[in-house]
Amino acid sequence: MKKIFLSLICISALGTSACVAGDQPGTTVVMEHAGYSREDFTRAAESTVNGVVSVKSYATPQTRQQYSQRDFFSDPFFEYFFGQPSSPRQQPRQQEKPSQRQIGLGSGVIISTDGYIVTNNHVIDGAERLEVTLNDNRNFNATVVGADPTTDIALIKIDAPDLHVIPMGDSEDLKVGEWVLAVGNPFGFTSTVTAGIVSAKARNISTTTGTPSSGGIESYIQTDAAVNQGNSGGALVNLEGELVGINTAIYSQNGAYIGCSFAIPTSIVSKVIGDLKQFGAVQRAYLGIMFVQLTPELIAEKKLEGVNAGIWVDSVEDRSAAREAGIEPGDIIIAINEHPTISTAHLQEVIARLSPGDTAVVTLIRDGKELQKTVKLRNRQGNTAVTRAGSVSDLGATMRELTADEKQQLEVRYGVLVEDVETGRFSNAGISKGTVLLTVNGAQVNKPSDVEKIYNAVMKSDDDKVLFIKALTPTGRQAFYAVTLVD
Repeated sequence: MKKIFLSLICISALGTSACVAGDQPGTTVVMEHAGYSREDFTRAAESTVNGVVSVKSYATPQTRQQYSQRDFFSDPFFEYFFGQPSSPRQQPRQQEKPSQRQIGLGSGVIISTDGYIVTNNHVIDGAERLEVTLNDNRNFNATVVGADPTTDIALIKIDAPDLHVIPMGDSEDLKVGEWVLAVGNPFGFTSTVTAGIVSAKARNISTTTGTPSSGGIESYIQTDAAVNQGNSGGALVNLEGELVGINTAIYSQNGAYIGCSFAIPTSIVSKVIGDLKQFGAVQRAYLGIMFVQLTPELIAEKKLEGVNAGIWVDSVEDRSAAREAGIEPGDIIIAINEHPTISTAHLQEVIARLSPGDTAVVTLIRDGKELQKTVKLRNRQGNTAVTRAGSVSDLGATMRELTADEKQQLEVRYGVLVEDVETGRFSNAGISKGTVLLTVNGAQVNKPSDVEKIYNAVMKSDDDKVLFIKALTPTGRQAFYAVTLVD
């Protein structure tokens, strides 16, 4: 049986998020189709290649580590709170500080003359330095404005003059069968343009293929434009030269392109980059329901009549927008703000465009009758307050790495000493000066930057904003703390 690969299309020097290179079969593109001519392809290509850049990411090898908030479930502390293997001993020796090396290669799209570039989060994730190369071979270091793992979108910025911008188009206007161009840097070949058609819209890969979800919002534009390693973060444009999507993933039996590529639609991209630019974090709305996509089996099981597609509400969360609006378990949501919600992807895309505080009209079927409910959407915390990126300084603590003598005295191999505590998250949780942090969300911490990386990962995620800490108190007693990161 052949293995199926769902691959992010960023070249990674470490082998992650990468497709396997393979020979591409020759294809014949008919240039005269549906009223479009060869000149249409040429104009669209010429107007977009200068607006797509190469994005290289660099990191020091041993510092590139992924922290997940879910790691803490494997820590014995989790069991306590709710109901490292030793390395071979080595002779200490002086070593040179390892130098940075390239860990990934992707693409990006220039969206403003003052240097803002949109790319994929997985292109820049874990990078200590980002280098952007324009189509005219100018190189610039880039800074991260903000990133959103949930939609796999990141916004970066360079200081450069005379930038060519790809205008933002409306992915809602795309039609299945319409010609589109994919522009990027596959395998490091810069300024590569491939053509294809829109194969489908609002495609949820996990639901369709049964592959595990990346945990994010999935409502992709599916195309048959050739997309490969290095195309991640590149442009999907219509024949007017307008950006309609950000190329992100392929679905393949061998890791190489075989005709199914996926792009994040600009209906989602525009919302995400607007929030990242203004707030540093996405203002994500939640309806507050647990749901499943309606299937023939579910329709037969529930003996439903008069409806064959929609979102079945399995349960309604407490203190949620849905409960306040009167949505009930068993309701079938068929539209939000007149946008049909016939699948999980449709529902995710509609909600992803909205913010906490926005009002939406939910059309649903209950007991065979069509009803409308007006919903004032909330955030994950159950209110409409603005979510900001936050800073590790909000913890209100000065920290440092333990010395070798301190580790020997405490009989520990790792830990971070809290040197001072001011007003902030730590003091609110009861952490005092002299406390030694051992693990944060299940990950061992050796220096303050480890704590900062975990903090940043939590703040970027859609999980509960909390740090679970195992520590030693100033008296040497083991203690556990839960540090909430939102008010």
